[in-house]
Amino acid sequence: MGTRVSYPYEIKLKAVEMKLSGMPTKQILEELNIRNSTQVETWVRWYKNGELERFKQPVGKQYSFGKGPDHLSAMQKLELENRFLKQQIEVLKKYEELERKWLDT
Repeated sequence: MGTRVSYPYEIKLKAVEMKLSGMPTKQILEELNIRNSTQVETWVRWYKNGELERFKQPVGKQYSFGKGPDHLSAMQKLELENRFLKQQIEVLKKYEELERKWLDT
């Protein structure tokens, strides 16, 4: 497995601009010294989805951006907790139902 490379924000944005202007990916890779063509495609997707903040995230942290508890509002945290507790209740109900069926046989 190769080493991870962290590209500066400016390089990522330049690569996206070059790709959107119609430049071939291979030429972008050569000019900006980028290792992988799928990286450029990922940056273009983020750009089109309006996720420019992901360009500034460190390597390996892009996929968890905005998903941790620190990024949730108080209401979102309560909704998650509520959903978790409802799931626990459903599991207990299923367990009780299975226990009743087992005892009846």
